[in-house]
Amino acid sequence: MPTLIHSHGFFLLLSGLASVLLLILLIARYKINPFIVLFTISLALALVTGMPTKEIVKAFEAGVGGTLGHIAIVVALGTMLGKMMAESGGAERIALTLIKAFGKKNVHWAMMVIGLVVGLPVFFEVGFVLLIPIAFNVAKRTNTSMVLVGLPMVAGLSVVHGLVPPHPAALLAVAAFHADIGRTIFYALLVGIPAAIVAGPLYAKFIVPHVRLEAFNRIAAQFVEEGPEHNLPSFSVTVGTVLFPVLLMMLGSWSDTFFRPGTVPNSVLHLLGDADISLLAAVLVSFVVLGRMRGFGREAILKFSEECLAPTASITLLIGAGGGFGRILQDTGISQTIVQAALNSHISLLFLAWLVAALVRLATGSATVAMTTAAGIVAPIALQAGGARPELLALATGAGSLVFSHVNDGGFWLVKEYFNMSVADTLKTWSICETIISILALLLTFALAHVM
Repeated sequence: MPTLIHSHGFFLLLSGLASVLLLILLIARYKINPFIVLFTISLALALVTGMPTKEIVKAFEAGVGGTLGHIAIVVALGTMLGKMMAESGGAERIALTLIKAFGKKNVHWAMMVIGLVVGLPVFFEVGFVLLIPIAFNVAKRTNTSMVLVGLPMVAGLSVVHGLVPPHPAALLAVAAFHADIGRTIFYALLVGIPAAIVAGPLYAKFIVPHVRLEAFNRIAAQFVEEGPEHNLPSFSVTVGTVLFPVLLMMLGSWSDTFFRPGTVPNSVLHLLGDADISLLAAVLVSFVVLGRMRGFGREAILKFSEECLAPTASITLLIGAGGGFGRILQDTGISQTIVQAALNSHISLLFLAWLVAALVRLATGSATVAMTTAAGIVAPIALQAGGARPELLALATGAGSLVFSHVNDGGFWLVKEYFNMSVADTLKTWSICETIISILALLLTFALAHVM
């Protein structure tokens, strides 16, 4: 029986690896519609691994629905906010201010800093849709590749998503390992900032010559509106609009500090701090300060908010299909087999935390799921074994959750479609950027463990 289980586990691992490779081949080499490929390969994988036929479609639909339930709203509201920033000239104002402050040759450093700051209280996807209009305008104004501008931005967003409390994902690991939040933040900055620098501005500078983007980007076109500089909205108004949802989310995360849980003010802050509600509030504010106050009538604002959604339809479908594929990987037992293989290896606790999170990330596509799953598995082992600082275990788990984003990750398709890249170019830019962050953060965590 053990041989049979081992044999079946090996078959599951081989099937999962083959399905990912086949996905990349069909999409990148044979140019088949990614949504169709993701759907078809998911069904084939479920059948090959023996999943009951009556559960296959339901599992895929559950994965699509679970992913799109949040992402579709974020993409839609973020796109509307970005459109208002573009039409009003607000995104251009921020771009011009950054260019003047940092210089054209250093805007990629500015985008990394913005990603680190704005991404702190929000999930990656929210920060992405908030900042992408600025990235488009910076790239246009400086005549720079979107990869050089955008990759440092997403590197900053990713680092704080996986490593730095009080980001929600990082807080989960802190709680599971009973780590001190203050020390974790300090260590996370020591580890995260160098990782963001190497994976963002430095790697972007290296990889840009090896990536060829099409001259026209239909998504970027709706976010870039050039006009006379004197007729643009003020920097403070535009930045205030962008940071408004960030402020609401921060207030929501601190609501238990301000008001006793269960009270009306506490509940109101929790509601306003929800990512969807925060973005909705920001869009409504943008209709006023970047719309009506800039001379746009109701008809124009309605037109902006409707026409900007068409180009995002394919993005949301691809993100949903990636979620469906991830759910199939979980329900077929492939994800559990990957985790069990990691647990059976005799390695240090820090590396075990990183490895389990990395394998779950590769299998499910979600950094948050990877962090929560790995922390839940490794924390009880760490409490019994001892020998590793809980703050460093939280960092190692976060680092593992960021490794090699690929076709089952919604972030992969966001970057691919907005940057207008092929699957192959997305793998060698975004996926490698994530892997650099993950591995460098692990190495720096080991270095901290050595000197402490």
